[in-house]
Amino acid sequence: MIEQLKTFENNVLAFEVIDAFTETDEKLARKLFNEKLAQGYDKVNVLIKFDEYKVLKTEFKAFFEDLAFIIKKFDKLGRLAFVGHSKLMEALVPVDNMFFKNKTEDREERYFDVSEIDNAYKFINNSNL
Repeated sequence: MIEQLKTFENNVLAFEVIDAFTETDEKLARKLFNEKLAQGYDKVNVLIKFDEYKVLKTEFKAFFEDLAFIIKKFDKLGRLAFVGHSKLMEALVPVDNMFFKNKTEDREERYFDVSEIDNAYKFINNSNL
């Protein structure tokens, strides 16, 4: 299940993934992302808090639909903040960032521990960190 952590008047979305990620969740995330684009934003910055997420409970179809959407909208992604308690994600984000990061397009992803969520909010709101 996903929940919006906060709502923003700018180009920012903030979600928490709790327990599982379902097809319904994927459709909601897609809808909210597309609404930001429809408001005229060129890029959307996203915070994903996943410390209560159980990967094995993710619906297979939801995962691949989400992946297809991300690939299709890749050029519309701005900053991505992953917030959790995962040494694996902490290690993977810098590797993924080698392909994702583009300073001229303000596209970058970072990992934040749950205790650093305030810094994650600053990052996706384009505050300098």
